[in-house]
Amino acid sequence: MLRSSLISAALGALLLTASAAVAQPVEVTPLDAPDAFSTPGRDTGLPADLWRGASAETLDKVLPLLATRPLSPAAAQLGRRVLATGAPGPSGIGDSPALIGARANALIALGDPQAAAAILSRAPGLERSSVLSQAAAESALLAGDDARACAIAERLGEGRGQIYWLRLRAYCQVLADETAQAQLTFDLAQSQARDAVYGRLMGARLSGTAPGAASLRNGLDYALSRSLGLDLSEAKPAPAVAAALAPADPDWRVAEPDPSAFGFAPAPDQQPGVAAWARTLISAVPSSGKARPRTEAAALLMSALSPELGVSESGYLAGFTVAAGKAPAGRVLALARAAEANAMGETALLALWTAAEAGADGVALGDRILIVHALRRVGLTDEANAFAAEGLAGLK
Repeated sequence: MLRSSLISAALGALLLTASAAVAQPVEVTPLDAPDAFSTPGRDTGLPADLWRGASAETLDKVLPLLATRPLSPAAAQLGRRVLATGAPGPSGIGDSPALIGARANALIALGDPQAAAAILSRAPGLERSSVLSQAAAESALLAGDDARACAIAERLGEGRGQIYWLRLRAYCQVLADETAQAQLTFDLAQSQARDAVYGRLMGARLSGTAPGAASLRNGLDYALSRSLGLDLSEAKPAPAVAAALAPADPDWRVAEPDPSAFGFAPAPDQQPGVAAWARTLISAVPSSGKARPRTEAAALLMSALSPELGVSESGYLAGFTVAAGKAPAGRVLALARAAEANAMGETALLALWTAAEAGADGVALGDRILIVHALRRVGLTDEANAFAAEGLAGLK
């Protein structure tokens, strides 16, 4: 009897425990919907919260610049790495085809068409978007893959009558030995929007007329010029074509800048590293003479990389006479605030904005020092090193 009571009590306790467990509410964390930056172009090593605290407004302003303006090697490295990263983008950007296409076009122009192709291969509704399809076709043409570009053109469902697709279709028909159809498509394209350069190159493919000089305005011009055997070195390439002709290594890194060309070496009692270099250069700045500006600049670049300098070094740095940069005060303030908030993506975008306005020769020295400091502070150490090394190499 006692045994039966014990069993009943145990079963009751077990049922009560089970009921309590079932009654516990289950917390469900909704997943963010994929957006235009969720798909990775490649593994960059950057975190999934790359775009935390980034501004959609900043992205809207910077992204088109990266597809159209030449950048210095250090700035292009920064742009390739952040844009190829698969991470939820700035709040509210969505997944519009135009934004995905702009991201891909920027990567193509920065010298990473492989990352652009990877992103576009997973873009939803590629064949239904002329914007996405054009970015995919251009990446294929720049990679020398005419067959893939023609396959994209063939599968396109919307916008087939747009001028880009008419011109590409005529080229694809020539490649397929459909000369009569190509002539008709070419005539239609020229009647809608006459283009002397395209007309000259395509006319040479159709009828064997003199092609003239090569053109490298875009992927289609590049494909036509290449197929005609023209001397590409004689033409001035657009940024995307220049990147295709001289592909950069997306994983290139500067481990640590080396100011040894200045004729100095860190003191024997100091550990090697940027802090030792910064202290050595600070102490080596002459009070006057031609070497002063150059040594000051080198000291500032290395100091911007080092979080280890103290108040005494800051006092010396504050007395250096290197001029302020060219970026407007509002952007300088925004860069400082983004770095202070550890907003990695926003910091990168603001640095790229200034770099795009500066062009292929690189940012002004004052801007470079601030960019190096901001990038290092948010954890983009490789890119901070690259900007510093580029600046050291440019000192006269």
